[in-house]
Amino acid sequence: MARLILGQTLEFEGNPLREGLGAVRHRARGGVFVEAARIVAVDEAHALKSSHPNADIEDMGDALLLPGFIDAHAHYPQTRIIASWGKRLIDWLNRYTFPEEMRFGDADYAAAVARDYLDASSSHGITTASIYCTVHPESVDAMMATAEARGQRMAAGRVMMDRDTAPDGLRDTAEASYIESKALIERWHGHGRLTYAITPRFAPTSTEAQLEAAGTLWAEHPDCLLQTHLSEQPEEIAWVAALYPEDADYFAIYERFGLAGPGAVMGHAIHLTHRERAALHESGTSIGHCPTSNTFIGSGLCDVAGLAEAGIPVGLATDVGGGSSFSMLRTMAAAYEVGQLRGRALHPAELIWLATGGAAEALRMEHHIGRLAPGQDADIIALDLASTPIIAARAARAEDVWEAVFPTIMMGDDRAIARVWIAGAPVTPLG
Repeated sequence: MARLILGQTLEFEGNPLREGLGAVRHRARGGVFVEAARIVAVDEAHALKSSHPNADIEDMGDALLLPGFIDAHAHYPQTRIIASWGKRLIDWLNRYTFPEEMRFGDADYAAAVARDYLDASSSHGITTASIYCTVHPESVDAMMATAEARGQRMAAGRVMMDRDTAPDGLRDTAEASYIESKALIERWHGHGRLTYAITPRFAPTSTEAQLEAAGTLWAEHPDCLLQTHLSEQPEEIAWVAALYPEDADYFAIYERFGLAGPGAVMGHAIHLTHRERAALHESGTSIGHCPTSNTFIGSGLCDVAGLAEAGIPVGLATDVGGGSSFSMLRTMAAAYEVGQLRGRALHPAELIWLATGGAAEALRMEHHIGRLAPGQDADIIALDLASTPIIAARAARAEDVWEAVFPTIMMGDDRAIARVWIAGAPVTPLG
């Protein structure tokens, strides 16, 4: 069905972190013409109405039309333990995460949580995510089947953990992780809009044999994603150094086993050495920036602007449930606050880019999603810039679109998501 969605529009023609605001075009009264689940045209509203007189029109008024938000790093099995009080990363994993993940061998439980996760995410305007499942194939089947039924572009993978640092009940073997991951790739990768993500949890829970198996698997299936964690907390880095004393640093371990390059996404990457920063750039490896998680668990302040300006692809991520919110708006606000503490405040255009086009590039999906542009999948959201009286009052005094959108970034929640379209079909009702 031909659909014409009207409102304000933002079109990113480049990365504003490197190219400035000239990379962004704002239309105060624009529109997006959608047909066969794809964006066909983005233009002024009057021009689109004139050229497509028979299209069904959805007029969102002054709402800001954006690509659907893209979450570059999330753990759906942690949905029901989100916002659990904890100390540091390892304590939090042992106390909350690992006991909860043991439940995901139950296919019915996994399916129920997958539904909860996708409901919560889409209500906050997230249309795509790169998701860590658990060691259980049932957890991947549940997420992939639920996402496919909803027509979503989604990446997910079975977590690989075979070292004795992983708890009983979640520990596999290098051989089993390879065989089961390969079977899941064959079952799900490329089906509908699904992408498989090869997922060694992180170096301290995998043996060298398992990391080698993960590297072999990725070499056999290079169009899959590769996702893992890197340099989240200082004590984690010290732990990794003790387990892998031969390697120059944390990232060098992943390089050694072929787990770096375009399509590899490192969660966190806060405490990087100069060598690691250079190697990330040279290899084309991406970073998933998780600001609400980094502050919630006390991990540190990621140098997002510095990494992006150095040419390293960076996407924004909720890191549910170490991250304390499903909201990408809240995540943008946290990224702004982290930037302030590092001495480089991120502009609203940069924050929106990290949650859309930047995340798409990090996940190697930029040819499909992340921008309002012809040929892109019609995953679109309408952002209400007056969703509460206080936000409306502040936005009314704005002198440009950036002043108008910033109060929603800092104070908005799911009430600001006026509508969501996935593959051109509306999934969230107005109001």
